[in-house]
Amino acid sequence: MRKLVFSVAVLLVAASGSAPAQQPAPAPALTSVELPPALDRVLRDYERGWRVRDPAALAELFTEDGFVLANGNPPVRGRAAIRAAYANGGGPLSLRALAYATDGRVGYIIGGFGRAPGEPDSGKFVLALRQGSDGRWQITADLDNSNRRTWVAPTSTAIPLPPKREK
Repeated sequence: MRKLVFSVAVLLVAASGSAPAQQPAPAPALTSVELPPALDRVLRDYERGWRVRDPAALAELFTEDGFVLANGNPPVRGRAAIRAAYANGGGPLSLRALAYATDGRVGYIIGGFGRAPGEPDSGKFVLALRQGSDGRWQITADLDNSNRRTWVAPTSTAIPLPPKREK
């Protein structure tokens, strides 16, 4: 039995390294939805702040205790930390909404982002929102990640051979 398990393991390891991974066909783009003006303002202000590389303006879009949970980076919490995290960010950005909801003073926007309107999304995001006492919607959490698949090759691990049995 051990020999069979070992043989299957060897075949699986050999097969995994012998052919390039098949990439699934890209999913068709989801249709954008129109946001109410108060929520759309959050996206347009974010785009504007990112394009002009203004970390202070971007940080002001967040609640005082807001989070940025960016792809490949540790969490950042609070406006001062968000301002510092965005200090070297910026450039072309186009945000579009795929879904949204509000319930009282909380809500969310799910969307896609790219470099320019009409181009395929290069990533996606979820904004958790909270409405301030002034009626203005602010970001409590910004979660984003890339649409690109990242694959990390497994580390080379030797599979020990089972001990030989004497007959």
